[in-house]
Amino acid sequence: MSELYRPVRIGSLELKGNLFLAPMAGYTDRVYRSICAEMGADFSFTELSSAEGVVRGGAYTYNLIRRGDNEKNYAIQLFGHDSETMYKAALALAPLQPEAVDINSGCPVPKVVKLGAGSALMKDPALLGRIVETVKKASNEALGGVPVTVKIRSGWDSASINYNECARIAEEAGASMITLHPRTRAQAYGGKSNWLHIKDLVTRIKIPVCASGDLYSPMDAERVLKETGAAALMFARGAVGNPFIFPASRAYLTGGKWEMPVFSERIKTALRHLELLTRDIGEERASKEMRKQFAAYVKGEPGSAALRNNLVRAKSIAEYKEILGVVD
Repeated sequence: MSELYRPVRIGSLELKGNLFLAPMAGYTDRVYRSICAEMGADFSFTELSSAEGVVRGGAYTYNLIRRGDNEKNYAIQLFGHDSETMYKAALALAPLQPEAVDINSGCPVPKVVKLGAGSALMKDPALLGRIVETVKKASNEALGGVPVTVKIRSGWDSASINYNECARIAEEAGASMITLHPRTRAQAYGGKSNWLHIKDLVTRIKIPVCASGDLYSPMDAERVLKETGAAALMFARGAVGNPFIFPASRAYLTGGKWEMPVFSERIKTALRHLELLTRDIGEERASKEMRKQFAAYVKGEPGSAALRNNLVRAKSIAEYKEILGVVD
């Protein structure tokens, strides 16, 4: 299986491995991306960030897109529907020096779609192509020509499966990688990913295809790479509260021994996550934002339901430790 874990070349970017952390709103802040990078994620993506917010230079958006302390390779993901605004936003990323700029053409959330962004772009492949062209132009002008990548879905709904058309147009416009989440916008996060769409797309474009969707374990990682021929894969919900999936998957794919950490080790990592986030945004806000993260870290443990009920009320580091029975 060692050939399944392999280097990836995305345009001018060379990565040593093919295990990526997906962009997830509310989860992939710079602290969590740093933890995943430390654990072995080869590439990571910021939360989707509004192109208009980037152009305005708001503090909130800046905090979403800045590099993690130990992030060697990261991409900033932008969403928008106006090619000129996307161009200006990409230019504005220059001080942050990302290794890539990713265009979100897959988010199914209504507040993004109603703006004509996210998966709504798949209803207008020509517009998607223009956006890729303008972001690529901005990259060449201000970012040293870093690659532009695109994340798409299978289509808007079952009657409009057009991932091949969108990927082809994006490639012709200058994209260096396509990530395919093989669900439609209508499915949102329900139903099952159709990995056959990934396998099909791999045969139709020359640039690397990154697989996404229903990846929750090292065995899933092995299966998607074998079944689709994808160059890389992207852990999304499978990585929430579970940065350990990166070292486990790498070990499994290279024929090594792997095991998920015991509960005490998971809690140790979760508390470190909280403390690092506190340094970034303050204890009160960090404690609130970490509630959903802690719920994920303890998932699957005996009695975790009752534990989660207490954790979602925690307001400080001390309260988290008290609930978890951690003694300094």
